Parts: sequence; C-alpha cells; structure tokens
Amino acid sequence: MSTTHFSGPVESETGFTTGTAGIATSIEAVTAGDTLVEADHGRTIVLSDAASGNVTLPAVTLTGFAVTILCGFAITTSSAVLSAEGDNITGTLVVNGATVLAIAEDQINFILNLAEVGDYIYLVSDGSQWIVNGIGGAGGSITATDPS
Repeated sequence: MSTTHFSGPVESETGFTTGTAGIATSIEAVTAGDTLVEADHGRTIVLSDAASGNVTLPAVTLTGFAVTILCGFAITTSSAVLSAEGDNITGTLVVNGATVLAIAEDQINFILNLAEVGDYIYLVSDGSQWIVNGIGGAGGSITATDPS
C-alpha cells in the first residue's frame, strides 16, 4: 500500500480519520424495524435477524438522501422498506436474472424464505421520488408493491 503526501493546506468540513476509524458507523444492524432519519444518509442498513422488521424511509424531500438495505440473515419473516409518503418508489430490480420494474410503489419487500444473504437494494431521493435499484438472487426474493 502506498502513502499519500499532500503539499499545502488540506481542509475537511467533517474531519479526518485514519485506518478503520469511522467505518463501523456507516453500518447499522436492524433486528426489530427502524425509521430512518437524515443522519442515516450514506449508511448501509443490514437486516440482521430472522424477523428484522420493516424499515421506513425518511421524507422523500431530503434530496440526495441515499441508503443501501442489505439482507444479512436468512429471514423467516418478510421485511419491507416503506416510503413515508407512498406511491413514490420507482426503478429497476434484477431478481433471479429477471427485470422487476417498480413504478410508483409504496414498498420494496424482502420475502421470507427467499431473500438470501447478500440481496440488496439501493435507494436515492431526487426530491420527489425514491429511485431504487437492487439485486435478489432467488426468484421472488425481492418484490415491489403498492398494497394500498
């Protein structure tokens, strides 16, 4: 590994870290549901229990807010990623090699006994909708629905 040298002033608005300091704060394990807030921007949320519960996204008006939801456990109870407002999750998932379109959906679901460790979705807000993409290994492991 090489060393980086700087010449002149180096500024940081959020401070500097060395080694692995700060890395662990970008991961959050969820075992009983969670409601995300602005401070969760950029985090990876790991569904870490057989019954991890639902994850509710913050207001879509947080333009640029981005989060990854990762299945880290063989779940036995379905978990959903819910839009706080509804009807505003749009994008493309690849599930078992097939394209699954999400068009103005309320939620993205990790399905019990089908979602596998490593299945994930990535969401980013453009201020009016959540744009989603992700990958599910088994057929039906991740779905996009509008139950209302």
